[in-house]
Amino acid sequence: MRLLLDENLPKRLKLDLNEYEIYTAADKGWTGISNGKLLALLVENNFDALLTFDKNLQYQQNFTKYTIAVIVLNAPDNSYATLKGCVQQVKDVLKTALKPGATEIK
Repeated sequence: MRLLLDENLPKRLKLDLNEYEIYTAADKGWTGISNGKLLALLVENNFDALLTFDKNLQYQQNFTKYTIAVIVLNAPDNSYATLKGCVQQVKDVLKTALKPGATEIK
């Protein structure tokens, strides 16, 4: 399974999800790219899901156009210390059949 960590997430999360083929936006040279273009790149490059801290993405994008799963980490802040508590929930979601659109994890 190919995953992308959005640039608003700490790179250290890759270590907690190392059983997946996981990249950061920086790894792919995709920093600073608009959400719509990023979603298109994910589809073009056969990614299965985007992990992001952008809570508005799910309301700003048309997921009938971008057929990619987006996992939104909804936490008080985007520090590694806070988000590592969401890792098991992320893994649980990734074990299910992913569908296009947003899945929010709190």
